[in-house]
Amino acid sequence: MNTLAAAPLTTEAILTEERRGAVAILTLNRPKARNSLSLDMIAAVHDAISELGKASDVSAIVLTGAAPAFCAGHDLKEMTAARQDADRGRAFFDRTMRACSAMMQAVVRCPKPVIAAVNGIATAAGCQLVASCDLAVAGASAKFATPGVNIGLFCSTPMVALSRNVSRKDAMEMPLLGEMIEAARAREIGLINRVVPDDAVLPEALAVAQTIASKSPLTVAIGKEAFYRQLEMPLNEAYGYTARIMVENMLARDAEEGIGAFLEKRDPVWTGS
Repeated sequence: MNTLAAAPLTTEAILTEERRGAVAILTLNRPKARNSLSLDMIAAVHDAISELGKASDVSAIVLTGAAPAFCAGHDLKEMTAARQDADRGRAFFDRTMRACSAMMQAVVRCPKPVIAAVNGIATAAGCQLVASCDLAVAGASAKFATPGVNIGLFCSTPMVALSRNVSRKDAMEMPLLGEMIEAARAREIGLINRVVPDDAVLPEALAVAQTIASKSPLTVAIGKEAFYRQLEMPLNEAYGYTARIMVENMLARDAEEGIGAFLEKRDPVWTGS
C-alpha cells in the first residue's frame, strides 16, 4: 500500500492509496475529524488524482473515507483559526476555496473514472465531492447534506456540483433546508447510483471500477471528457461536437479491434491506441 500526504511533517498519512489490479483506491484518512477537507487534504487528493490520471497502469479510481465517515466537508476548526489573522482570515478562506474548487475540477477532468464509495456521512464539501465523482455507491446508512445554512454559511460551492447532478428543485432544496437526506433519497434524486448494505460499499464500488477497467482505456477517456464538455453546450453544438468525437473514436485502433472482436465473437485486446 502506498501512502500520500501533502505535509511532510504529518505523522500519519492523511490520504492512503491501494491498488487492486488496474483500480486505485484512495482513502481519506482523518477519521477523528470525519475526514474533513483541511488544506493539506485538499492538496493530497488533488495531487493523487492528477498522478493517477497519468498512470498507464490505472484504469479507474475508487475514492472512500476511513470509518466512520466519508467526508464532513471543510475543516471548520482550521478555518476558524484563520480568523485570528490580520485580515480576519480572508486570504486563507480565499486560498482554501480556490484550492477546493480546483481539486473538484481535477476529479471531473481526470481521464480515469472516479467512483465514490460512500460510508457514513457526506456533508457540505463532502457531498460536493460525491457529486463531483463520475459515479457513486453508498451504504444504506449513508447520509448526505449541504447544511451550511444552519451555521450562517450557504453551501454555494457544493451547490455547483449538486446542481449539475440533480434536478433544479432538489439541488435548491438541499442547501436551503440544510437537512440530512438518507441514501435512498439521494439515489432517488440522482446524487448517487447505487445503495447497498453498508458492508458491501467498497466491494460494490470495486466491482463497478473493475468493470470499467475491462474496457478500452482510450475509449473511456474519450467518453468521459466528451460527456462533461457536451453538458455545457446548446443542443445543436452538443450533437456537432459529439459527432466529431465519434468519428475520431471510430478511427482509433481500439474501436477497430472492439468491432472486429464483436463480429468475430471473441474477446477484444485493448492497446489504448
